[in-house]
Amino acid sequence: MVRTLCSGVSRGTETLVFRGGVPESQYTAMRAPFQDGAFPGPVKYGYLNVGLVEEGPASLRGRTVFSLYPHQTRYVVPASAVTPVPEGVPAQRAVLAGTVETAVNAAWDAAPLLGDRIAVVGAGMVGASVAAVLSRFPAVRVQLVDAEPARAEVARALGVDFALPGEAAGGLDLVVHASATEQGLARSLELLAPEGTVLELSWYGDRRIGLPLGEAFHSRRLTVRSSQVGTVSPARGSRRSYGDRMALALELLADPAFDALVTGECGFEELPEVLPRLASGEIPGLCHRVRYDAESAVSPG
Repeated sequence: MVRTLCSGVSRGTETLVFRGGVPESQYTAMRAPFQDGAFPGPVKYGYLNVGLVEEGPASLRGRTVFSLYPHQTRYVVPASAVTPVPEGVPAQRAVLAGTVETAVNAAWDAAPLLGDRIAVVGAGMVGASVAAVLSRFPAVRVQLVDAEPARAEVARALGVDFALPGEAAGGLDLVVHASATEQGLARSLELLAPEGTVLELSWYGDRRIGLPLGEAFHSRRLTVRSSQVGTVSPARGSRRSYGDRMALALELLADPAFDALVTGECGFEELPEVLPRLASGEIPGLCHRVRYDAESAVSPG
């Protein structure tokens, strides 16, 4: 039994689920590990949960753990479904573990080389996490690209360069696209050097998008490939498990720079009012953290 300390709203996926935007063909693939109900709804959804083990094996009792559980005050799961949060990683930051896990998988898929020139287009939760992880590779140049000038503050906190789409440097070996927009994907292709690759992380739900595969796409021998956290990257799958990947994500969260990805907070009891505002964009930002201590909950404003 785990008592939740805090959880995080994964803004892109959870607001898409909230709006009923999951395509029927993806109902099975989009199920959260501990989802109740079926798409299009009603469902109990979410997968960024940090809590304290109140009952269970002696090795876990009293420990802070991360799990892929929805927003709920207490819950019971198999011991194998939780990952202990390392010493030095506060619970408030550990809610990002699921997002950083996606970034780790993307880095495994991208397999950057020493000295690569890289851009991440889209400075949301996933894109910013990918930029932070890739910037730790030796001698690479990473630029975070977003249409929102305010995201420059996030890039600065993460220690990476920032550019608006029209000002981004081109001639790149690799572009990771995470803006979930048609314009962002097109710009990603434009930024590549010949033989370059776009790694597509965006989830478009039930939207169809256009892609400029004419013009110089073939003559420059460009590549677009997908990455998805539902399976461990084939580049590491024979040697790494889901547990290994999650443990690595939590280890990376010892860096306080990741605090910049949490841009809002509310109490659990406020979620019925807050989720529609997150889904509509009225409350902007990246990860929205949910507190389960009513006395310390902060109004989202």
